[in-house]
Parts: sequence; C-alpha cells; structure tokens
Amino acid sequence: MNAPQEALVQAMHPSPDPDQRPESDVVLGKYDRNPPGISFLDLLREDFDTHNRNPFSQGFWALAVHRFGNRRMSVKSRLLRLPASLLYKVMAKWVQWLCGIELAYTVKVGRRVRIWHHGGMVLGALEIGDEVEIRQNVTFGVRKNGDGRWMKPVIGRRAQIGAGAVIVGPVVVGENSTVGANVVLAQDVPPNSLVTAPKPIIRPMR
Repeated sequence: MNAPQEALVQAMHPSPDPDQRPESDVVLGKYDRNPPGISFLDLLREDFDTHNRNPFSQGFWALAVHRFGNRRMSVKSRLLRLPASLLYKVMAKWVQWLCGIELAYTVKVGRRVRIWHHGGMVLGALEIGDEVEIRQNVTFGVRKNGDGRWMKPVIGRRAQIGAGAVIVGPVVVGENSTVGANVVLAQDVPPNSLVTAPKPIIRPMR
C-alpha cells in the first residue's frame, strides 16, 4: 500500500482496534455528502449524461435517489426535512425492489460514477470515487456479521468493478484498478492493478 492509501485508511480507522468507533462514523449520515463544487441539479444532469442520457437507466435512478438523500441533509431542522426524509425512504425502497440496487445515502459517491446494469447489487462501501464503473451483481460491505459499519471498502477513482465481484472489509481499491468478474476481494489493491479470479478447471467427464 502506498503512502496516500495508507493515510486514507488511517483517516477512516484512527484506531487499530476495530471495535473502537471512529469519529467519521459518529457523524455519518448527518450532513450532505454530495460532491462539492457543483449544484444538486447540475450533479443530476451530469449523472444523466454519464448514463448516456437514458431515462430508463436503473443506475441513473439509483444515483438520483442517492443524491436526493444527501441533499435533504442540508436542511438542518429534522422536523423541516421530515417530508423529504419520508420521500427518500420510499424512493430508496423503490430502487431496491424494482432496480435491484441498494445504495444508501451514507455511502460517499463521487462524480461521473456509472452503474452499468441492475440486479443483485449491494453497494455498501465507505466511499466510491470519481468515474468508477460498476457492473451487475456487485457486493460491497463488511467482511463478517458483527463488524462495525465503518469496516467497509473504499473504491478509488476510475476503478472498474466487474460483474459478480465481492469486495468486503476495510480495504482500499487503488485508483485506475480493475477488479474482474467474480473476484472475491478482502485485501488492499495497489493503484493501476488488475485483479482476476482463478481460471476455471476443465476436466473430461467420466
């Protein structure tokens, strides 16, 4: 792991003890984590362009609901944002049921992220960087039941995540890396790397 990656992991996990909840988790979900420097509407337009301006793209709708979930947190009063919170919960469940994509607003998602397909997707990362591309049946999350919700992956900028990939635990996938189809990953990946699943074994039938 290079120095920037190591610094990122340390920032996410200030204590070597996985049972010690970091400050970043204490404030998780309490403020708008949409990318800075771009308005909410411009961000939606950019996501729409990233998904080839296809109004039927399930990936676009998953991101649009995610962006809305974050935007509502800019309203400081819990009472005033209650209607938006109820609407977000309904829309998030709709995306989960109809599109097969689970992407909570607490995941920090960068710009120009592309969700190519739909179905069987649980994108419970800590962070997904700019220009990441994700295929169907991908899972991000904790390594085992009982782990803290902060023990999740960070997906670096311009990473490519293949169909059926499973990335779990407090790992960092370095920028410009490709995680191939059906890879099960529970360790850090340096930048500019290619990770593939073992080749299938072909034997003659008896």
